Amino acid sequence: MPVTPLSLTGGAVAIGGRPVLRGIDLVVETGEFVALMGANGSGKTTLIRAMTGLRPLTAGSLELFGTPFDRFHDWQRIGYVPQRTGATSGVPASVWEVVASGRLTRRRLLRPLSRADRTAITDALEIVGLADRARDGISHLSGGQQQRVLIARALAGEPELLFLDEPTAGVDLPNQLALTSALGELKSRGATIVLVAHELGPLADLVARAVVMRDGRIAYDGAPLADHQVHDPRFGETHSHHHCADDRGRSRHDHAPHVASPLEGR
Repeated sequence: MPVTPLSLTGGAVAIGGRPVLRGIDLVVETGEFVALMGANGSGKTTLIRAMTGLRPLTAGSLELFGTPFDRFHDWQRIGYVPQRTGATSGVPASVWEVVASGRLTRRRLLRPLSRADRTAITDALEIVGLADRARDGISHLSGGQQQRVLIARALAGEPELLFLDEPTAGVDLPNQLALTSALGELKSRGATIVLVAHELGPLADLVARAVVMRDGRIAYDGAPLADHQVHDPRFGETHSHHHCADDRGRSRHDHAPHVASPLEGR
């Protein structure tokens, strides 16, 4: 029986002494494609950073593949693509070199690339549609193409659980479609994907489950929603309580009481 890739119970995060996340209960099962959505400042990015260990919890517990976070060491099973900040970082490198760096968790330091390494790198480039640009300098690519390179770098590590933070933000439509195609291929291979998005756009058809953040808490967890539903100012108000059961028979709360955000007027 597959081990649950991610389980967060009672998760809370404070930044500078101010609570940003509180009472987060979230389970992601093998093969799920989950969209983590909500308005700016709702806690989406903080949550994904907490789930990857980049932001420490102030309360609650996190398990990755059935192992408590403080004892988890199989980081080759995790892939993470942060918000786009540029793939170059001022360092001249080819697309191949950037993607090859994603194999570091799979091989010993200073060891030459093996046949398996090269196959994984080539496969990752093909998935994101950049195999023909492998030898080009990363600085010669558009912002959208650089984002695809960052995704290929994560894929080269052959992760079982992939986190992406706003991968289509500021990316033109052709590159959004290329990203959608790449993630569709991963989904067909059974990958578990958690995607942070303000709006889904072309990715909407891939999403099987939406988790919507509001004021640092989960306001909805269930079937995918249209973008306009997520950003309805009335969404998550206390008079709109619903419950839904997923295909595993668990009950989910679609709405949580409004909690004043630490970002609101403090």
